[in-house]
Amino acid sequence: MRRQAEKDRFLAQIGWAQAKVTPLAGDASLRSYDRVETHGKRAVLMNAPPDHGESTDPFLRIARHLSVIGLHPPAILGEDRTRGFLLLEDLGDRLFAREFERDPDLQHLYYTEALRALKTLHDHPAPELPGYGRAEMAQAAGLAATWYAGDPDAAVRLRKVMEEALATLDWSRHVPVLRDYHAENLIWYPEETGLRRVGLLDFQDAGLGHPVYDAASLLQDARRDLDPDLVARLSADCWSWFAADRAAFTQAFAVLGAQRALRILGVFARLSLHFDKPRYVDLIPRVWGQLQGNLDHPALRRLADTTHAILPEPSTAHLDDLKARAGSCPAL
Repeated sequence: MRRQAEKDRFLAQIGWAQAKVTPLAGDASLRSYDRVETHGKRAVLMNAPPDHGESTDPFLRIARHLSVIGLHPPAILGEDRTRGFLLLEDLGDRLFAREFERDPDLQHLYYTEALRALKTLHDHPAPELPGYGRAEMAQAAGLAATWYAGDPDAAVRLRKVMEEALATLDWSRHVPVLRDYHAENLIWYPEETGLRRVGLLDFQDAGLGHPVYDAASLLQDARRDLDPDLVARLSADCWSWFAADRAAFTQAFAVLGAQRALRILGVFARLSLHFDKPRYVDLIPRVWGQLQGNLDHPALRRLADTTHAILPEPSTAHLDDLKARAGSCPAL
């Protein structure tokens, strides 16, 4: 009730009192989102409760940078950083993922424009961002052992081998990585031109990392299957933009894809076990399949052996257990 009163007060202070409020689907965090409408205007309200460890500051910092370099994050229409509220431009409902369901032939165009947006992001000096390099990525990969396998002791071993694999890549150039760059966080905005046709969402966890990371995130989507031929066509553009040569790109794509898959296995299991969101368990088999595909790369033989020794396959029994214990684990 207190949080609702704070939300109402914020809307009143910025001229949106008595707005119609409709909840929107949230992301894999403790933030929530509402669509608000009044007097023919429409916007999105972000609710990032500070008492749950959320902050609007990272979103504001990277949103302003993205706008300055010509990309299209939501415009900031109002803010209360102390209480954790932002009123954002409503970019509409044309999520890439929904557009592809309507017309699969749009995928090559939309994904190409999304990759061009990444290139623009990489070509401009970044604002001050936290590092997302080898150590941070290896730490995140350990979540698979801790939460998906339920073996915190094995996380140390997994992190060590993951960092060894990451060390085989070229880290001479660090660029902004948005970290959750995929079809559920991209909106087609036909009213705009050029790269501003790609609306960007959910980038508050951005950091400085490897140039291939967001391309791997986009083309190894935890929430949807991409046609292998489409991925091959898009990868031909990727390697010329984001890596020195095809072999370097292919290795980076596999290593970073494996790291991301391991992190997501842990995150999805934690969302069920700790945050009582069992629906994420249904996505685990796809992520497992992506992990296995990446582990086929010769540079990942040691990581493949380690993960196969530590992580159980996503059998029906294991997935059912993760769901059955939803919300029951305060920590591991």
